[in-house]
Amino acid sequence: MQIWVDADACPGIVKEILFRAADRRQIMVTLVANRMLKTPRSVWIKAIQVPQGFDVADNRIAELAQPGDLVVTADIPLAAQALQRGTQVIDPRGDAYTPDNIEERLSVRKFMEEVRASGVQTGGPPPFSAADGKAFADRLDRLLTRIGKAG
Repeated sequence: MQIWVDADACPGIVKEILFRAADRRQIMVTLVANRMLKTPRSVWIKAIQVPQGFDVADNRIAELAQPGDLVVTADIPLAAQALQRGTQVIDPRGDAYTPDNIEERLSVRKFMEEVRASGVQTGGPPPFSAADGKAFADRLDRLLTRIGKAG
C-alpha cells in the first residue's frame, strides 16, 4: 500500500500528518506536484515533480496509483479516476470519495462550473481549519488501522 498526494494545493498541516503517519506506520507517501517540494528525510517519503500544465500532476497520480493504494486529493475528477483504479480516496478535509458518492460529486462540480461560466460569483470552500486537519487525521488513522488489520 502506498499513499499518493495531490500536493500542489494540499494544506501543509495535511502533509505534516502524512509525514508522521509514513514514518510511524512505515508506509510510502509520495507527493506529486508541479513544483519542487521540501520533504523530511525519510525512506518512507518522496516527492515527484511533474512539468507545469493542466492536470499533469493529477494524470501522473492516476497513472501510478494501484489497487489498494490511498489517494489524497480535493480534485473530484482525479478522485473518480483513482476510484476506477481500485484505490481509496479521501480529501484533505477527511471526506471520503466512494463509488457510491462520486457521480453525485462530479455532477455538482459540473453544475457549479456552468454557474460560474454564466457569470455568477459562487465563492470557494471555507478556509481550511484546525477541525478540518483533525477530521483528516482521524479518517487517515481509521483507514490505516483497517488496512493494517486486513494485511
